[in-house]
Amino acid sequence: MKRQSTDPKHPWRIAVAFSLSLLGVVATQMPAMAQGESMSAPVPLTLLTWSLLASAISLLMPIGFIFIGVAGLDRERAWGAALSGVAAMGLAALAYWAVGFALHFGGIGLLYMRPELRMLVWEWTPLPPDWGIGWGVAGLSGWFLAGREVTSLVYALFLSQAPWLFTVALLPVMALRGRAPALATMIIALTIGGFVYPLAGNWVHGGGWLAALGHNLTLGHGFIDVGGAGVVHLLAASFGLVALIVWVPRRKRLNAAQLPVDYQPLLTVAGSLFVLAGAVGWLWSNPLHVEAVGEVGMMRGSVNILLSTTAGALVPLLYTWFVAGDSHPTLAARGLVAGAVAGLAAAPFMQPMPALLIGLLAGATTPFLTYAIDHLARLDDATGLIATAGVPAITGLALAGIFADGVSGVGWQATGVDVYLGVAGQGVSGLFVASGFQPDFPGQLQAQLIGIAALLVWGIATGALICVPLGLLFWGLHRNEQHEGEPSATLQEVAHRPAPEAEPSLPERRRAFPSFPSEP
Repeated sequence: MKRQSTDPKHPWRIAVAFSLSLLGVVATQMPAMAQGESMSAPVPLTLLTWSLLASAISLLMPIGFIFIGVAGLDRERAWGAALSGVAAMGLAALAYWAVGFALHFGGIGLLYMRPELRMLVWEWTPLPPDWGIGWGVAGLSGWFLAGREVTSLVYALFLSQAPWLFTVALLPVMALRGRAPALATMIIALTIGGFVYPLAGNWVHGGGWLAALGHNLTLGHGFIDVGGAGVVHLLAASFGLVALIVWVPRRKRLNAAQLPVDYQPLLTVAGSLFVLAGAVGWLWSNPLHVEAVGEVGMMRGSVNILLSTTAGALVPLLYTWFVAGDSHPTLAARGLVAGAVAGLAAAPFMQPMPALLIGLLAGATTPFLTYAIDHLARLDDATGLIATAGVPAITGLALAGIFADGVSGVGWQATGVDVYLGVAGQGVSGLFVASGFQPDFPGQLQAQLIGIAALLVWGIATGALICVPLGLLFWGLHRNEQHEGEPSATLQEVAHRPAPEAEPSLPERRRAFPSFPSEP
């Protein structure tokens, strides 16, 4: 009798054990982190408590991404992908703690002028002061989270970025397992955590140049990405696209009618539920964002993210049921993730109906993108990185410049603190605004398009800068190992080798027919 229970290479057991261990770590650390307040931290306890709980809940999202990604891989590849995802999270966290947090939030105190952020007021900009303020590209303070001036709010900022950091590191690493060397994927995780993600995050959420497009170039409220649709998912997808091209597998074209293989449907469903549960915490783990959008923005954003997430799963469910006679769990889960990613872009700044439509649109693109990537481009994106993270992020970010209604986000990114477009109390606005507010079109849309282009270029450029040399290096090492494995011939053996027979001329080759067996 076959004993399945003793097989250590069951991906669902790996994923369940990993999720339980991660939740256990969170549960044991929460009481310790809640003890004592910093001597110089007048931040309300309720805000820090909310941020701590939201950060813990949002850890469900990277767990869900691991479940959904592993479910679409065969046993051997799923084993490596699950382990590489865990390793990528650990390496990225170490790099972010050492240098990434300083690059990310080293100048946030210049945007949010609070005494608790007085140690984070050093931002580097390549432009002279007469170009305006806010053209920063990298923070330069807060290395290793060391010093007496580290307050509870600084620690809360670090914790709020943990789920985002885990996700942006594990998505491309999991997609590469089975095709790239393990050492290469670990180097990728380190560079993403310490360099790639922090710099992009500085531009968007750390007071950098994309956030300052509003008061520098009067382009709306600057680039809007409240939930990390661009800085996490679009960045991971663009970086991963280059990595998939560098380590593209050599295989034949698949059957055009073939749907993605679903090896573990239960993991797919469980991962979808984890993503759905963690989406709200993911959106509100940053305490600075919670204060900026207010209570109405928080509640409306939570409703909108649930609507866009659930709507994203409907179209793939109905589509696969219509074309195949049965709903496909993997495509439905990818549609749910696509809806969540699209909704994270600007959930607090729009009405529920546009959020629902954005989720439906993002989910509808999933089956067709999966077909195009796997069958036409033959990139073998078995984890669905491009289909669930790249295009949905672009969709949500671009439509934020159209459907933002001006109700929430007053003073967002130090723009329009008292009056905006001549209207008191107007927040982030696009083309279709609420009654009494002025449309901010095309300014906000232009800011969104600039931000999308910048993150795309940054992800592709860093992906090429890191993955191409790694690919060439490991390819060269592999070739050397192959040559070293062959027995080397001595000079005597080479001298006494028989000369190769001369190849027949073209007319002789034309006359040469295969010999037939003679009759008995």
